[in-house]
This record gives sequence, C-alpha cells and structure tokens, in this order.
Amino acid sequence: MPKKESKHPFEQSLHRLEKIVTALEGGDVALEDSLKMYEEGIQLSKECMETLTKAELRIKQLTKDLNGKLQLMDFEE
Repeated sequence: MPKKESKHPFEQSLHRLEKIVTALEGGDVALEDSLKMYEEGIQLSKECMETLTKAELRIKQLTKDLNGKLQLMDFEE
C-alpha cells in the first residue's frame, strides 16, 4: 500500500484548521456548512498529528550523544 502524502504543508493545514475552529465557534455557519467544515477540520487535524509524530521520530533518531554518535533518545517537551 503506497504511503499517503499530506495534501498541504503543515503550516497551511494548521492555519486552515484555526480558521475552521474560529468559524465554528462563532456560530454563524449554516448546519450543512458546519458539518463540512467539521469533516475538513478532522482530516486536517489528523494530517497535522501525523506530521508532528514524524517530526518527533526524526528528532529521536537524530539526537547525538556526548561522543558524537547518533542514538535514539526520547524527545523532551
């Protein structure tokens, strides 16, 4: 099964998600439009989480120890 690529860059997806949340919180959106926006928001949220998870894994894989060797280390928040 081929790897699914994100349709949008992370920052663009996050910006669109923020606009959707603002619109839905405003309460001025028709029901049908609200449902469509909610569905889009869920998809964008999943894409953003996948991107963040992949970035975290890369940080873990690329963290160097004191001797300069690459080693798997936990990402510290």
